[in-house]
Amino acid sequence: MEKRTLSVGLMLFALFFGAGNLIFPPALGQAAGDMVWKSMVGFFITGVGLPLLGVIALARVGGGLQTLTERVNPLFGLVFAFVLYLAIGPFFGIPRTGTVAFEMAALPFLPEGWNNGVPLFLFTVVFFALTYWLALNPSKLVDRIGNILTPLLLLIIGSVLVKAIISPVGTLGKATPEYQNSPLVKGFMDGYLTMDTLGALAFGIVVISAVKKPGMKKETVTKMVIKAGIIAAICLAAVYSILAYLGATSQGLGTTENGGQILTNVVSQLFGQPGNLLLGLAVALACLTTSVGLVTACGEFAVKMFPKLPYKHVILALSIFSAGVANLGLSQLIKVSVPVLVAIYPIAIVLILLSFFHEAFSGRSEVYIGSIIATAFISVADGLKAFGLKLGPIEEIYSVIPLYAEGIGWLVPALIGAIVGFIIALIRGRIILFST
Repeated sequence: MEKRTLSVGLMLFALFFGAGNLIFPPALGQAAGDMVWKSMVGFFITGVGLPLLGVIALARVGGGLQTLTERVNPLFGLVFAFVLYLAIGPFFGIPRTGTVAFEMAALPFLPEGWNNGVPLFLFTVVFFALTYWLALNPSKLVDRIGNILTPLLLLIIGSVLVKAIISPVGTLGKATPEYQNSPLVKGFMDGYLTMDTLGALAFGIVVISAVKKPGMKKETVTKMVIKAGIIAAICLAAVYSILAYLGATSQGLGTTENGGQILTNVVSQLFGQPGNLLLGLAVALACLTTSVGLVTACGEFAVKMFPKLPYKHVILALSIFSAGVANLGLSQLIKVSVPVLVAIYPIAIVLILLSFFHEAFSGRSEVYIGSIIATAFISVADGLKAFGLKLGPIEEIYSVIPLYAEGIGWLVPALIGAIVGFIIALIRGRIILFST
């Protein structure tokens, strides 16, 4: 049982640790410089803690995302689940794994002038063909990912760390103004970009299925998922720390546009050309495992919604569509995805947190509805602002909300909305504070 828990934990880590997880911590590290560890505390909250809570929340409710979201309202559950799966699935999340894998595992080795679109097309065809093959049999995810790919990935990243300790590329640099002024909050916001909290709600059911055996009690499943989640969280925190440290010591190599270039520069400095091959292998493995997890999760969701659809046909369509979107390029994908993440991430966070207090307010929908509506009013406005729209008077009104300027203005309204919902449920007699 313990061996299987370890395997599931490593599988969960591999599912989480994909494209964004490799490129965002180094970028944070380079920008944060000597404030890197304060910034990483915030990053750990949204990049490690919340994904762990998301998986545990699904285990506690004994089902997938819709089991959790339907506590608000059945229609909301359907709409939010649909939007979330599109965001982390074929529109953003899955294609991003292919583009990041190409830009870091293939592009550096192409002859000059070969980046004309054809190599990306050929790479994504092979990449998503492998994704399709691995996702055909979800029951083998533990064996294929947890026991084989993940240990290899950790070995590669560990090798980079050992070399970096023996031969540091530099010292901690100077923090940029935004990290100097609010390192914790900035790190918290950077954690959004990993998409891991959304991913946890999507493929948490994959982990539960991997753990669950016929006749196993719900409490036992939850305990195993918690143990597996802790293993994944420890691995994530360790690897994020390594990558952020590499970024923080890389300022002497020159500033770059993204974390992928930072890693390429650092590894090239440490290992030379063989290092780039090592990094390319690590990136390809990380992106492939996440791609498999997301395709599997999206496929199972689609089959649940439309039972007549064959699973293998659904994941084939997902793989083909994702390959097509991936050919738009990484920069365009990130540009479009950020506003969507800013809009829906806070809603996912509030859902997860409320699930842990479900019994305290008797699971009444008024509490969920009040908190979610209040959160959405702020987060959707933030998403529109991130998209470049001018909100005018709305922006002026929202500016008085605590923490709004820092990007987490939804926090206080979410709490107030929950309290208002609780009071309404109390007035309606749906919550009994004291029983005789």
